[in-house]
Amino acid sequence: MSDIEQIPVTLTVNGKKVQRFVEPRTLLIHFLREELNITGPHIGCETSHCGACTVEMNGMSVKSCTVFAAQANGAEMTTIEGMANPDGTLSALQEGFRQMHGLQCGFCTPGMITRAHTLLKENPNPSEEEIRMGIAGNLCRCTGYQNIVKAIQYAAEQLNQPETQEAAE
Repeated sequence: MSDIEQIPVTLTVNGKKVQRFVEPRTLLIHFLREELNITGPHIGCETSHCGACTVEMNGMSVKSCTVFAAQANGAEMTTIEGMANPDGTLSALQEGFRQMHGLQCGFCTPGMITRAHTLLKENPNPSEEEIRMGIAGNLCRCTGYQNIVKAIQYAAEQLNQPETQEAAE
């Protein structure tokens, strides 16, 4: 049993409100994985360099290894587990990664898709250069990025189709 005082944290993760008591030093990545059993975000470098732990917090990409769970108090958060469509089918990004072979070992994929999701909200029709800049904080050791870029371009095309735009509204 720890002698460190615990503090209450309440946040909404993938649409579900959760409340727990945590030590002030608990990193968000550990809170997600160990307290909530949300294991999509991966622990990579724990220094914010690799992006494997990327989640969306209040509409922004954050590396959850650099945020304390207490700092996320009151936040709305989406992880890879919350990226699928409401009916359970793959999102345009997930389908893009599948169709364009944008993954190999898969370790970086949850963070890469989560970052790309925010990127496409910020810029619905990015150029190849903008995509490469947008994912620069997420490292992949397997793919060489070409198919990841193609996957994000695929998703942008799908999301920019008129019938997709109407469904999203």
